[in-house]
Formats: sequence, structure tokens, C-alpha cells
Amino acid sequence: MKVKTSLTLSEELISIIDKKSTTYKSRSDFIENALWTYLNYLIRHEKNKRDLRIINENSDSLNREAQDVLDYQALI
Repeated sequence: MKVKTSLTLSEELISIIDKKSTTYKSRSDFIENALWTYLNYLIRHEKNKRDLRIINENSDSLNREAQDVLDYQALI
């Protein structure tokens, strides 16, 4: 469901939006697409930060396991 809202944007931004939104149904469609793209980026960035934190918290164990595998391969 769409909800009508009002935004106050600079004239410069509106001008650029109008130039770049020619392949979209409307200015609103372009802005909605841009917001979804940015929000998905933020969500992905937060997930990547969380994953990196988990990897860093477990790095000692992961490094020991990787070294164990390398040592085993060296014996073969």
C-alpha cells in the first residue's frame, strides 16, 4: 500500500532527480527505488559488520583450525 507523503528537497536535488528519473514511471517511483536501494545497502552493511564481529570473536579458534588443516596437508 502506498501512502502519500511530502518531502522538502533542495532545488538542485530535484533537478538531478528529474534528469535521472526519465526511465521511471514518476519522480516518486525513482525516489522510492533510491530509498529501497539505500536501505538494502544499510541492512547489508549492518549484517556484514555483525558477521565480521563474530569472525573476529572466533578468530583464534578459526586460525588454530586452519593451521591444523595446513599441518595435516603438509604431512601428506
